Amino acid sequence: MGKTIKAKFRKGMIEPLEKLELKEGEEVRVTITTLSEAGKNLDSLRSTAGDWKETVNCEELIKDIYESR
Repeated sequence: MGKTIKAKFRKGMIEPLEKLELKEGEEVRVTITTLSEAGKNLDSLRSTAGDWKETVNCEELIKDIYESR
């Protein structure tokens, strides 16, 4: 099972801000991304939005994909 949740770091501990469906003592792997880092990634993605517009004919691409199968 994979899930992304929000949490806060307080007094040296990570506190989930949502209920977790975990068994007592269950081990998990934690990946930490601060919200400011996530915002930078989103800004980068948004800055490239539309760059491919009118450079690829989607219908022609789909046709080529089906023909090459």
